[in-house]
Amino acid sequence: MSDKSFDMIVIGAGPGGYVAAIRGAQLGLKVAIVEREHMGGICLNWGCIPTKALLRSSEVFHLMERAGEFGLSADKIGFDLDAVVKRSRGVAKQLNSGIGHLMKKNKVAVFMGEASLPAKGKVSVKREKGTETLAAPNIVLATGARARELPGLEADGDLVWTYKHALTPPRMPKKLLVIGSGAIGIEFASFYNTLGSDTTVVEVMDRVLPVEDAEISAFAKKAFQKQGMKIMEKSMVKQLDRAKGKVTAHIETGGKVEKLEFDTVISAVGIVGNVEGLGLEALGVKVDRTHVVTDPYCRTGVDGLFAIGDIAGAPWLAHKASHEGVMVAELIAGQKPHPVKPESIAGCTYCHPQVASVGYTEAKAKELGYDIKVGRFPFIGNGKAIALGEPEGMVKTVFDAKTGELLGAHMVGAEVTEMIQGYVIGRKLETTEEDLMETVFPHPTLSEMMHESVLDAFGRVIHM
Repeated sequence: MSDKSFDMIVIGAGPGGYVAAIRGAQLGLKVAIVEREHMGGICLNWGCIPTKALLRSSEVFHLMERAGEFGLSADKIGFDLDAVVKRSRGVAKQLNSGIGHLMKKNKVAVFMGEASLPAKGKVSVKREKGTETLAAPNIVLATGARARELPGLEADGDLVWTYKHALTPPRMPKKLLVIGSGAIGIEFASFYNTLGSDTTVVEVMDRVLPVEDAEISAFAKKAFQKQGMKIMEKSMVKQLDRAKGKVTAHIETGGKVEKLEFDTVISAVGIVGNVEGLGLEALGVKVDRTHVVTDPYCRTGVDGLFAIGDIAGAPWLAHKASHEGVMVAELIAGQKPHPVKPESIAGCTYCHPQVASVGYTEAKAKELGYDIKVGRFPFIGNGKAIALGEPEGMVKTVFDAKTGELLGAHMVGAEVTEMIQGYVIGRKLETTEEDLMETVFPHPTLSEMMHESVLDAFGRVIHM
C-alpha cells in the first residue's frame, strides 16, 4: 500500500470524523483524515466546548450576585468580557492541540486542505503547496454543518452575529435580539442576559425550545422571563434595517408587524450541511435539503461511501456524530455494530436553568399510540437542590403503561445535563419501571428526583 493509499479516509476532523479515524486505527486499518480548518471541528473550536466555557463564566457571575443567600459577601461584582472570551478560546485551543496528539498516537495520517471526491474511492486534497490525490475503498464524509443564513438577516459581524461572532464579541450588547430559541439561540441568550444585556428572543414556533417536551418548554420560559428575558413566540423577523450602531427589527406576530430597535442581533435559525464542492452529485449521492441521505448504518448508497454527523441529518449533536463514527469504522473493519438510534440520544441545552431529555415527549408517545403513565417530581422537593440554592426545576418521566418501558425522560433545572445519562443507560439496557423503582439512589443527591419521578408515574411517590 503506497503512502497515499489507505483502507479508510475520513473527510472532516470534528467529533464524528476524528473519532471514526481513531476507532479505525484501533482496529488495524490504515487511516487518513482530511481537515480544511480546525482539528476538532466546529464543536470543539466554535461550538459545544467554548460556549460551555462562556456559560460557566456567566454561571459563576450569577452565583457571585447571589452571594448573600449563602452567607457570603462579594463587593464590586463585575466582569471583563475580553478575559471571559480569552478563557473560552484557551479551553478550545487546549483541546484542539489534544486532537493532534491523538492522531499521532494512533498513527492517523493528517492532511490539512480542502477535500473533494473526483471519482469513487478517490479523494483530492487541495493544499497550500498544490493538490494531491489519496485513495481508499472506504471514505467517510464528516464535513459537518454551518449556520443557516436567511435572506435579509445575513450576519455582518458588527450588528448581526452568527454563533462565531457571539463567541468572540467585539462588544457587550446593551440591547440584544436573538432570532431562534433552539439550543444555540437560547444558550447565547442566557449567557448575555445573565451578564446584563437587555435580551429579546424571537421564536417562529409556538414555544421556546420547540423540540423539548411542552411542559419543560413552558417551565423554562417562565424561568427565562423571571430573569428578565423577553420571549416572543409564533413570531418572525421579517426585516432588519441597519444603521450606524443600531438595527431596527420588523417582527411579525399574529399578522401585526412591530418595529423594535437593538444594537446587536444574533441569528440562530438552524444549520445547513457542508455538502458543496465535494463532487457528491457526480457520484450519485442523494442530498435532501443540504443533508446526505443515509441508511441506519450511515451508508450513502454509493459503495464504500459513508456520511456521519451533522451532514447526515438530525439530531445535530456531537455525541451522535462520535458514535456514528465508531459504528462506521467497525463496519469497515468487518465487525457487526448496532446502528445508532436517534430516539436514544440525549439532547442537552446549557442555558440557565439547564434542559435535558431523551426519548419521546409525552405528546410524541401519545401520537405513536402508546398508553402512557407520566411521573413528575419538582426540585423544591429535593433536599440537595434546596441546599444548593437551586429549588427551581422538574424531572418528568414517560412510561408505557402496559410494559413499563421508559419511553422518555425530560428535565429542567440545575445539573440536569449530567443527570440525564442515568435514563439514557436505562433505555439502552431496556430497563423497566420496576428496575428503576428498586434501584437505590444515593442521598442526598439531585438524582433522587429521578427515582421519585418514576415512583410518581406509578402512584408511589414518597416526598410529594
